[in-house]
Amino acid sequence: MKELAVLSKAMMQERKDILLSIMFGFIAGTAGVALFSASGYMISQTVFAPPLYTLIVLTSMVKLLGFVRAASRYGERLASHRATFSILSRLRTTFFARLIPVTPGILNKNRSGDLLARIVGDVESLQHYFLRVAYPPVMVVMVFLCTVIFTAVYSFWMACLLVAGMLITAFVVPGLVVSWQRKLNDQVRQHRATLSTEVTEVLYGFRDLKIYGQLAQREQMLEHASASLASEQQRSATQLLRGQSMHVMITYLVTWGVLVLGAVLIGKGELSGVFLAMLILAAQTVFEESAAMAVLPAYKQDSEYAAKRLAQTAPPRDEQHVRVAPVHPNQERIWEPCMYSERSAVEVEICNVSFQYEGEWRAALKEVSLHLAPGSKTAIVGPSGSGKSTILDLLLKLRTPTSGVLKLNNVSISEHHEESIWRNTHVVLQQSHFFRGTIRDNLLSDNQNLDEEREEDRLLAVLQAVQLQHLALEDFVYEKAENLSDGEKQRLAIARAMLRPGTLWLLDEPTSALDYVTEARVLKNLMAQAVNDTLLLICHRLTGLEQMHQIVVMDQGRVVETGTFDELMSQKGYFYEMKQIELQMLGDQGA
Repeated sequence: MKELAVLSKAMMQERKDILLSIMFGFIAGTAGVALFSASGYMISQTVFAPPLYTLIVLTSMVKLLGFVRAASRYGERLASHRATFSILSRLRTTFFARLIPVTPGILNKNRSGDLLARIVGDVESLQHYFLRVAYPPVMVVMVFLCTVIFTAVYSFWMACLLVAGMLITAFVVPGLVVSWQRKLNDQVRQHRATLSTEVTEVLYGFRDLKIYGQLAQREQMLEHASASLASEQQRSATQLLRGQSMHVMITYLVTWGVLVLGAVLIGKGELSGVFLAMLILAAQTVFEESAAMAVLPAYKQDSEYAAKRLAQTAPPRDEQHVRVAPVHPNQERIWEPCMYSERSAVEVEICNVSFQYEGEWRAALKEVSLHLAPGSKTAIVGPSGSGKSTILDLLLKLRTPTSGVLKLNNVSISEHHEESIWRNTHVVLQQSHFFRGTIRDNLLSDNQNLDEEREEDRLLAVLQAVQLQHLALEDFVYEKAENLSDGEKQRLAIARAMLRPGTLWLLDEPTSALDYVTEARVLKNLMAQAVNDTLLLICHRLTGLEQMHQIVVMDQGRVVETGTFDELMSQKGYFYEMKQIELQMLGDQGA
């Protein structure tokens, strides 16, 4: 299936280890058959009191084959597992490279628990593809072929019996396992995804569930999901054990068949009795190599299903419906990262851009056109759902416009690599993520190139600029910054953005949780740093917008007004009404 193409590509990149594992596996398999065959022949020879040198040769051969088998098996395990872990590493890298450009859309379509199950569980499932799916058939064919040729030298009919046993263990037993497992595997996967979703929602929503008295109900749902998954996994394991038991039964049936057929051939004088024990042990040993075939279908189905889910989550670049154009020759000049060098500000142009979320009946943006001159300061205001944040997503190349063009310095945004844009833009989104660690760790999480001698002063200065001077750089931050207030989180996010390079600022409600006094101080320091840069601010509050070069008013995905603060107030339109409502609310609060 085409979803496994990336896995095949990763396997080709590890072909050296794969070939080594196949070579060592073949040597180990044939050495094992030869070891037990030689042991059986030696046991038979002792009955006839052979010369001493014959026993010495046979004993030495058995010891040598035992050493070769052990050493080869170690080499096979070393090479195969090294190849498997390298393949898994490449798969993770490839998957996350695909995931980043489509992350916003995925978060809207998938529940976080299911997405976590795909990112972790499905990627991990693919580690079995080489060892449990691709590798066993190769070993079975190679080792069986050599054993059959060896057996045919002594008896054609015994060779035919081994071929029949191989066909049954390689095709009939796996076919039965597939028929038993097909429905069960689907149920196990569904229950696993359900359990992951329930666990994630209970962990993330524990506080709200506790407050609203829904925790006990959620715990019951979680226990039910866990019990259902355990029950289905037990049924699935039982079916796999049944397949393995059938394989063992066929192995012994073939061994008994070799014994009976050997006795008949010895009676007819077509086989020497001294070879019977050798052929019996060879037949019993060779079927050890086909034991993995009994569970191969289950691993194959898991791998294909995991690859399919990953392809649905993060399809290849050519299937993501993202317009990818050649890199502009001036792109590196435009976005060359440099913290302290003087560079010209970025010009932003949005030309008749429309955007509609997948599955939505209405467009989020409708033929929006804006121009942000280099070094200008622009504010976008409007009610919730008017499309303000969507513009930032498009400028950050997190989404692709349905129609229209966005340009940075007169170059279409499709010609810029998204990582170059992210790396060289000061961004503060409504929801910022913080890592478990210190304040210093979170400030430097994306900014490791500060001069060590200036690092301390720079970090302390930026904390003071965002009114967080009461925090120390070594103060600990919990996961998701749960020990910080919403206002402190926003100011820490602003501080992190102020440490980044670039001349473009994209700010989405950066101070919505701050009081008016703190907000004014933070914005003053931010504007001082961005005085020569291009800045786009999305906000609901209308206080302090007098300093903006232009204010864009949006409603229902359209631009309804554009102008300076004084121009919009004099027009007494939508912005004027919003401002009057805000003044009235402030007056009521003061009263």
